[in-house]
Amino acid sequence: MRKQATPRYATPRLTALLGLALGAASAGTALAAPARDQAGYAQAEWAQDYAAPAAMQVQRETVPILSPQTITATEQMAEKYKEIVARGGWRQVSGAERLRIGSKGSAVAAVRQRLIVTGDLDSAASNTGVYDSYVAAGVKRFQARHGLSQTGTMSPATEQAMNVPADIRLRQLETNVLRLRSYSGDLGRRFVITNIPAALVETVEDGRIVTLHAAGVGKIDRQSPIMNTKATQINFNPTWTVPASIVKKDLIPKMQKDPNYLTDNRIRILANGQEVSPKSVNWNSDEGTRYTYRQDSGADFNSMGIVRINIPNPYGVFMHDTNTKGVFGDDFRFISSGCVRVQNVREYITWLLKDTPGWGREQVEQAIESGKRVDATLAQPVPVYWTYITAWATPDGLVQFRDDIYKRDGVNVPSTISAPTPVASAESTMPQSFEPDDEGNN
Repeated sequence: MRKQATPRYATPRLTALLGLALGAASAGTALAAPARDQAGYAQAEWAQDYAAPAAMQVQRETVPILSPQTITATEQMAEKYKEIVARGGWRQVSGAERLRIGSKGSAVAAVRQRLIVTGDLDSAASNTGVYDSYVAAGVKRFQARHGLSQTGTMSPATEQAMNVPADIRLRQLETNVLRLRSYSGDLGRRFVITNIPAALVETVEDGRIVTLHAAGVGKIDRQSPIMNTKATQINFNPTWTVPASIVKKDLIPKMQKDPNYLTDNRIRILANGQEVSPKSVNWNSDEGTRYTYRQDSGADFNSMGIVRINIPNPYGVFMHDTNTKGVFGDDFRFISSGCVRVQNVREYITWLLKDTPGWGREQVEQAIESGKRVDATLAQPVPVYWTYITAWATPDGLVQFRDDIYKRDGVNVPSTISAPTPVASAESTMPQSFEPDDEGNN
């Protein structure tokens, strides 16, 4: 399994994920003590570190992405973008990918003007020709609106996002207004939203966001499905049965390279209920496809981590924890075989079990710490909506854009988050190993 780097949990990247990907937090980088809202669910807050007007900061949003307010705000934003397009849009930015505080030159002026067009920088802010704290705060705000690491410095991904033409952004907004309208009915008093392009999960109660979670969703070639379902049961400390598709695509090739892989990851080979030694299998033939593979339960090595959330559906996917939580610190979180991995899963399942007698946070912790398989069936199944929203606006007038990762917008949106960022590139040289995931039975 991939070695995790502890400092990642206090990086600007995580701020983007939890605090701002839905217009949901402040613009700083230092992790402060978690605060609890009235419902008792921990929500992290970050301190400000740029001298910028409060009006330019991206504040925590409490309105769900699937709501009448979001529909109205997105419709209004589309009208504003029509005006921007009519005025000629914005100029392309070039040579700016390494700009930071103190930088000078024509590229700084280009970035400044680009930020002004979309309201990320006040036109009255100091215009010294230097990349100052005002420009840095504007860049951070822009990064927050595009799901990028909020470093306040330019990066290839930030420059690419700035250069997506205004007419394409307008078409994204118009496309997503239609998607949002399709959810205009009664979604329930309590429900869950997974927005796949943003790789985020919201829990919603009485029309307000209760908890917000970074997520790992399906790869481009193993997409998470768009669907409506319900969360029905929680499996604590589950085992994981590797599905046939992953056995063939991933597990067998891994064994061909590393004969100790199954043993190291506590994956057992079973034939008619009897365990088979990996050494007795010819991994260079199709023999390996004839067996069942089951990974022991365990938070440190099991691909589902400490918990699986069952959401009955025809695609064989579910939601779960993970033993590689470092993925939640990445901009690019399209890394699963279709299932959704949920950050801060303890808060998530505590919320799901809220109306189930005998299942408070204390009982959740006891079930996890027992290390034994425990099942909790929800007294009232909770609606779960896996959606595909790449552009939306919030009632405070903030517009959000995400890459059309599965190419469903039909407007050829250029990719941005595939480009390395200063934080991501530092970790790109870390050794990678196959990480079994998803689609399997517990």
